[in-house]
Amino acid sequence: MALLTRTEPTQQAFLLLRTVFTVAPILFGLDKFFNLLTDWPVYLAPWIDSIVPGTPQTAMYIVGVIEIAAGVLVALRPKWGGLVVAAWLLGIIVNLLTLSGYYDVALRDFGLLVAALALSRLASR
Repeated sequence: MALLTRTEPTQQAFLLLRTVFTVAPILFGLDKFFNLLTDWPVYLAPWIDSIVPGTPQTAMYIVGVIEIAAGVLVALRPKWGGLVVAAWLLGIIVNLLTLSGYYDVALRDFGLLVAALALSRLASR
């Protein structure tokens, strides 16, 4: 088997996915503390808000910490990090599907979930 190089398409795809799934969760996680990109608590389904202690913003702080940790895990262990990000995205999708009006975002996140699974598979190589 030929040694993978950075010019090989599989390696390029791996590097692209690893970079995106490292940087994006960290940035989005940090933004949960500042709400610069959007008002994140609006995206929290009421049933989830009822089981998480504190305010919706407190829940977003917890989400932010988890997202930052997931991004770091992808950087360090992309095979497992990809699976964690995929599971996290599944949770986000469930949240959005139970929150009327965000079906388009849920569909986009499904695409991201598939990409995170692809990263995990590529990292297995």
